[in-house]
Amino acid sequence: MIETVMKNILVAVTGASPQVLTETLYALYTQGKIFPQEVYVITTQNAKDILVEGLFHDGHWQRLITDYQMPAIKFDESHIWLIADDEGRVLDDAKAEADQTIMADFITRKTAELTADPDCSVHASLAGGRKTMAFYMGYAMSLYGREQDALSHVFVNDEFEFVKDFYYPTPYDNVITGKKPGDTVNTRDAIVTLAEIPFVRMRRHFEQDLLTHIQDASFSKTVALMNAAQQADHLDVAISYKARTVSVLGVDIKLSAKLLALYLMIAEQPNRTMKLSSAFQSSIEPTKQYLAHFFRLQGDVRVYNTFGLEDEGDWQHQRFEKLKPLTPKFIQEVLSQLHKKLAEHLPVEVVDKIKVHSDGAKGGSTYFINGQLIVALNKP
Repeated sequence: MIETVMKNILVAVTGASPQVLTETLYALYTQGKIFPQEVYVITTQNAKDILVEGLFHDGHWQRLITDYQMPAIKFDESHIWLIADDEGRVLDDAKAEADQTIMADFITRKTAELTADPDCSVHASLAGGRKTMAFYMGYAMSLYGREQDALSHVFVNDEFEFVKDFYYPTPYDNVITGKKPGDTVNTRDAIVTLAEIPFVRMRRHFEQDLLTHIQDASFSKTVALMNAAQQADHLDVAISYKARTVSVLGVDIKLSAKLLALYLMIAEQPNRTMKLSSAFQSSIEPTKQYLAHFFRLQGDVRVYNTFGLEDEGDWQHQRFEKLKPLTPKFIQEVLSQLHKKLAEHLPVEVVDKIKVHSDGAKGGSTYFINGQLIVALNKP
């Protein structure tokens, strides 16, 4: 019987301090820990430029390997993964609120891909990048990490911390500028400590479900999937007017007022059912119900134009002479957008339980939300 040789991979999140990569590699080697054959880095565009400059152009990466006669390691610019959204748009930085979701999904998906190979071990480093990057990497390892995988953080003694020209302790004297102008330090005196971080491995409890969804392993979908497995058959849905969110299974989904108002309108109907009869389609009362929610949600004023109103002032002063009924076309388009948004954040099985269903009847469809669903509304 041929024994499979395990491939060891180091994956790290980095920001403006590429030194954490050389420090981690140095610590793994000198502490006699499992040494990687391959290295991957997850970062943003602006941080990549700093990393490439310091490690490759300035030569610190190869100098470390040469100084300590380390085994060959597969790592070049092709192993630097730039955080990007589903359309391939790369994040230059990760400061905006919307960037956090993109970053979380990217890190989770890459962790899922690496840990899908049973013949490799993954060592994830949390030492670099923004605090949120480290959090998502740690959480992704809890979700997907296996017994052979590890998580760690690396740090150096105070006088070398945040020193621009320090990359690793050299086996020879090397004097560089310290933290303050005029101060000098010898890189030979640096002490690097790598601390392994214990983490809860949840993958084994959800192995099959996780592997089924691995192609679209977004952070929110994975969290929702695991939370769903630990709950009863019913789902609780919390809706916030102020935040404009639908929250389910620990996932907050931000919606536009246009989408959320229709969901709220249908949820408040008797038996959560709305039939588009001829009477419905000729009445302005459903429009009033819809706009009442829309106004509370402080939605885009252009939506008022859709129903014949000039702006929110017409609504506030009840100038309804030109108010138009809700049309089947408007409802269908809004629900399509709503369901697409939900599907970006939740597994398909969960979306099916909370979405607005339709019987598809010609001439007057009936729309309904599952009556077993527990909907809690937080009004402003």
